[in-house]
Amino acid sequence: MGSTSAHGENSTDGLGRRDLIKRSAALGLIAVPTMSFLSACAAGGDESATKGGAPKGAVTKENPFGVAKGGKLDVVVFKGGFGDDYAKAWEAAFDKKWGTTSSHLGTQEITAKLQPRFNGGNPPDVVDDAGAQQIKLDVLAKGGQLADLAVLLDAPSLDDPAKKVRDTLIAGTVEQGTQGGKFVALNYVYTVFGLWYSGKLFKEKGWTPPKTWDEFLAVCTKAKEAGIGGLAHQGKFPYYINVVIMDLIAKKGGLDAMKAIDNLEPNAFEGSPVALAAVEAVYEVVEKGLLMPGTNGLTHTESQTAWNQYKAAFIPSGSWLENEQLKQTPDDFDMKFLPVPVLADSKLPFEAIRAGAGEPFIVPEKAANKAGGLEFLRSMLSREWSTIFAQQANSLTVVKDGVDPAVKLRPGTQSAVEALKGAGDNTFNYLYTEWYSEMGTEIENASNELMAQRIQPKEWIKRAQAAVDKAAKDPNAKNNRRS
Repeated sequence: MGSTSAHGENSTDGLGRRDLIKRSAALGLIAVPTMSFLSACAAGGDESATKGGAPKGAVTKENPFGVAKGGKLDVVVFKGGFGDDYAKAWEAAFDKKWGTTSSHLGTQEITAKLQPRFNGGNPPDVVDDAGAQQIKLDVLAKGGQLADLAVLLDAPSLDDPAKKVRDTLIAGTVEQGTQGGKFVALNYVYTVFGLWYSGKLFKEKGWTPPKTWDEFLAVCTKAKEAGIGGLAHQGKFPYYINVVIMDLIAKKGGLDAMKAIDNLEPNAFEGSPVALAAVEAVYEVVEKGLLMPGTNGLTHTESQTAWNQYKAAFIPSGSWLENEQLKQTPDDFDMKFLPVPVLADSKLPFEAIRAGAGEPFIVPEKAANKAGGLEFLRSMLSREWSTIFAQQANSLTVVKDGVDPAVKLRPGTQSAVEALKGAGDNTFNYLYTEWYSEMGTEIENASNELMAQRIQPKEWIKRAQAAVDKAAKDPNAKNNRRS
């Protein structure tokens, strides 16, 4: 959740969050399982040293990857808005079950700490490869640095060994973590994306949450008249405003418009009236002076805190926002989620929302204890470990049927859960941010120029299409295809 932790650690705004479209949080709590898997002991076996120096255990139904008792496990996690207490709790549980000794590193400097280790052939066993300084997954995949996680999908689930792990995951999880046709990243946290507002502010002002873009502009105009910004955005990190632009494209043009972008079509942006209408809609907010003053120069935490201080009506973000802003949010703020309002003649309804898996966990191909890494991921997909994550990070995971309706949720979390229910099958998610990181960055840069009025919508379209055309020349692009 960015370069700042929800618990206040490492709140260095300057770090930024290059790939937050992959981040997530605050959707709900996972039901506590009726039976602990930690009491189940793995079968022993011949433990002989493997080529990598890590001992190897016997492969059994309870130990599908052959984890050795008493080995070492090296875990590195991105310490952002979720903190890293959840990972420490996981490691303690893993060590208790397997007799292993885990080493733990929680950091925001993923690339700086890990690139030398990947280059040297001695990477960790498990990595939460997230945040502004993430090592790009497409780069790691091309370099053959990521273990194929298909074996994880086909392993028995810890909660119900009659089921495979793949059958316990929310739809889209596997697609989200696939690079060049191989499943290489377990995106663990389930996020919804859209706009956010204060229920208290809207009630006080008598504003109705908008469903159409015209209604959205009307509320922003009323806000301006009341001396409040209409829309705040995290100006220094333009992937946030891209949530609005890209959602407008998907909603107006339907899934075909979204897939055209992911599939690098020559008319994904240029020659697409849908894309132009979306960019022009967002630009209208700028032209009419409906942005919160100064928002273009702010970091994510600065703009979000100003919004928490009632200086703007709306802000775009993923559902990690509530967890990230816990300390800055007034007790009676009443945080609410709003799907991006629709343009006229949109193919998808207002209720449709971008939702998907984020926070990629990987097992490096050259991990010393690859079996341990795979088992760690399998354990993450148990209800027990999902519960640990929920308790420590107030967030929903990709494990199916995880929300306990009896648990009282925070307001933003509750509204996100309700929005997800309201969307039903009308959820969508872009993949270009995972498949083509450079293209994603170039589109973000164009949005930065647009919001500062240094370029017009047609120039944005031109630049976005140029980024698509460049990505289409990538030899790996033929393996990334949405049908």
